[in-house]
Amino acid sequence: MPLTPETLTRHELVGLRTRVVESTNPDSVGIVGRVVDETMRTLVIEGDRVRRVPKRGTTFEFALPQRTDEAADAEKTSGTAPELPSETAGRTGQSDGCEDVAYVTVDGARLLSRPALRTEKAGVSTWR
Repeated sequence: MPLTPETLTRHELVGLRTRVVESTNPDSVGIVGRVVDETMRTLVIEGDRVRRVPKRGTTFEFALPQRTDEAADAEKTSGTAPELPSETAGRTGQSDGCEDVAYVTVDGARLLSRPALRTEKAGVSTWR
């Protein structure tokens, strides 16, 4: 399953660039970096330093790299980031000046689960 704005909550988050958009803790707002670890209730983000941010009460913005080959263009459907509901609506642009990315905003409460259970592909899932 390709990593798209629609499937973000079913994928591994470690390695993705993220930013804290809103949080019940005002000190967490604006944290930017790469997800280096994930637990059931927290994301560990490494930026200027390593910080553990609770998922509950926090809204995250993830930068998803976009494939640039012709196959990716053929696969694009009406569910591209600018047309998604507000919870996952994103903007497109460039990250680090070289790669096209889609920015996806997700309420951390949707990520509350053990990462292995959230990303498994078998069985009925609330993420589909």
